[in-house]
Amino acid sequence: MATVSKTAERAAGSSVNAELGRRVVFYVLLTLFSLFFLLPLVWMIVTAIKPFAEWVQPNWIPKDPTFQNFSDIFQDPSLPVRRWFVNSLGIAAAFTIATLIIDAMAAYAYARMEFRGRNLLFGLLLATLVMPGIMFLVPNFILIAQLNWIGTYQGVIAPGLAGVFGVFFLRQFFQGIPRELEEAALIDGANIWTTFTRVVLPLASGALATLGVITFMTSWNDFLWPLLILGNEREMLTLPVGLATLQGQYNFDYGKLMAGATVTTIPVLILYLFLQRYIVQSVAMTGLKG
Repeated sequence: MATVSKTAERAAGSSVNAELGRRVVFYVLLTLFSLFFLLPLVWMIVTAIKPFAEWVQPNWIPKDPTFQNFSDIFQDPSLPVRRWFVNSLGIAAAFTIATLIIDAMAAYAYARMEFRGRNLLFGLLLATLVMPGIMFLVPNFILIAQLNWIGTYQGVIAPGLAGVFGVFFLRQFFQGIPRELEEAALIDGANIWTTFTRVVLPLASGALATLGVITFMTSWNDFLWPLLILGNEREMLTLPVGLATLQGQYNFDYGKLMAGATVTTIPVLILYLFLQRYIVQSVAMTGLKG
């Protein structure tokens, strides 16, 4: 019996060691994989603090680090970076909030309400996902021009509202919420709107946070559409469009451009850090059915 017990203990110990070894290898590979994707971000920050003489040198640690590039982009009167930053932040925030409201209501209607042609309309909606966004550029521009919204912030925000991906994403999540919760609220006297706002939306906080981050990043990084609408209004430009002016046909201010790009990444990183818990929760709950 003692021999059998020792053999079982050795087998259990070997199994634990093997599992520990697999975990160590997994986390090492995961760390290396993460570092690989962080390299461009690190290179951007390193270049932003390099002096002019070191821009073309492939060194990861600057010999004479300086924050002059950041000082230049904020103090140069020809580069209203602060105004561009506020413009981008306001447009992205308004676009995100409006998109979440519209997408959530549309997704709930497709997920729970019964009406004629629902599946056909949703199928047509999904069909637009396979169309390249550039196809809608000219029609949207003509529409905005007819509304006299060229050179206005509403002209930048309005065409992208009610994104198809957001409706599809939230609809799939709403379908995973048990119907019994909504039926219990209806029995207690709640109407559809109260059920939607008091029961469904709190349960979908993770999905809304995930969609919010994606939507904010899309609007924050958008370049072509703000350029078309606001290109003639320098003070109204967004940060990505404004920073593009640092790159001319015959000159290229690499340090200032990297400093501006570093400033551009800050709001997205902060937003992700604050909403990371909800994003993980959304991913964990994806596919669960009541």
